[in-house]
Amino acid sequence: MYEDLRHFLLIATHGTFTAAAERAHLSQPALSASVKRLEEDVGARLFDRGRHGAELTAAGTALLPHAQAVHAALASGRRAVAEIEGLHVGEVRIAAGATATTYLLPKILARFRRKHEGIKFLLREGYALDIRASVASGELDLGIVSGKGDDMWMHDELIVVASPKVDTRRAGFLTFPEGSATRELLHKHFGEVDIVMELAGIAAVKGNVRAGMGKALLSRSAVTADLKAGRLVEVASRKTPVRRTLSLVHRGAARLPPAAAALRTAILS
Repeated sequence: MYEDLRHFLLIATHGTFTAAAERAHLSQPALSASVKRLEEDVGARLFDRGRHGAELTAAGTALLPHAQAVHAALASGRRAVAEIEGLHVGEVRIAAGATATTYLLPKILARFRRKHEGIKFLLREGYALDIRASVASGELDLGIVSGKGDDMWMHDELIVVASPKVDTRRAGFLTFPEGSATRELLHKHFGEVDIVMELAGIAAVKGNVRAGMGKALLSRSAVTADLKAGRLVEVASRKTPVRRTLSLVHRGAARLPPAAAALRTAILS
């Protein structure tokens, strides 16, 4: 039953029986037989096969989130048992925003891995809504988000910075796309400001600010070295510093696989 669900998910993800069969290392007849067994189990047709590939039927669409949950739960369970039994050393799947992935987490992860040399990490950068959804679905073990979560981690301070060569009174803002926590805080505390450039990465924002494109609201932890070196200056404002809470999210401490549970403890300590 589990393998049939896995094959169902592969077809739903890749859109064709051909691509799913290649990913599953099966022949197309074997994959079709697997889907047929699942359809017999649930009592409904799950795919419509046409010129553009395999499309989920209404029944298939209804089954999809439940199949994803089963797959995630079993994968998590297998990882937990394997780690406890020593079959492999473990993996932690974690996501956070740009500031945490680039400036706050690296030292913690490096220190953790020095103690647990076999641990591997899947570290993803993302926005809070996506991170919360991925943790809830079991795709990720841990997430770090701005605002409330399951464990309060730390308080972060954001300031406005610019190149020392820029007239900060006339300069517009560089910022991240809509959906990012920093973009939301910019609008919340500064209103409808003039946004002259939108960039996806924090390194790109800093690089363009240093070049004189404008100013930016960024975490102090992300610009400490630039401020010390004189590449950036802090722009005085009665609206800053902007303080936010960074929190850990997960599906419950007791449900974390051993490696993820150990990392949670290390982050919070």
